[in-house]
Amino acid sequence: MYPPGVIVNGPNILTMLRIVAIPALVAVMLTDFAGRDLVAFAVFVPAALTDWVDGWWARRKNQTTVFGELLDPTADKLLVAAALVCLQAQGRVPAWMVVVIIGRELAVSGFRALASSRGVHIPALLLGKAKMALETWTIAGLILGAAILGRIYIIPRVGLWLVLVAALVSAAEYYIRYWPRIASARR
Repeated sequence: MYPPGVIVNGPNILTMLRIVAIPALVAVMLTDFAGRDLVAFAVFVPAALTDWVDGWWARRKNQTTVFGELLDPTADKLLVAAALVCLQAQGRVPAWMVVVIIGRELAVSGFRALASSRGVHIPALLLGKAKMALETWTIAGLILGAAILGRIYIIPRVGLWLVLVAALVSAAEYYIRYWPRIASARR
């Protein structure tokens, strides 16, 4: 673990690059030009993959920082939210699904902040990690769209429903597992 003041290291730079990629992704997805979906895919997938790489790198090289632990999930949520909002603007994702998925992210983040304020650490749970992986690949497929994927576009469409279920179930898991500890913790 780096000393508390250390912020700049390889894993944190990758996380910051993920955040920097978000405006580029939005600009590409909301601009109509030939090849837009492929370019958006080429921006989204590497940005999403940095989520796995930065965590692996930080743990493997013992470069975890408090800054990284806070920024990484924020970067994930911003990337996913930006992509979903753009996909909704393109008519590829229903608005209500976007609201539920982003709402889940905000609710879990708030819950984790409350837990932290009471001295309870809530790590990322396996179902939450699986939800994020499913969400990433589903969004990547939705970005490519029916014009590129053809008949197999049904896979990301079904994946969207699976993401919705995983989001709700994983949120419930956080609350069920940690609410008793948070409720009994001193302020």
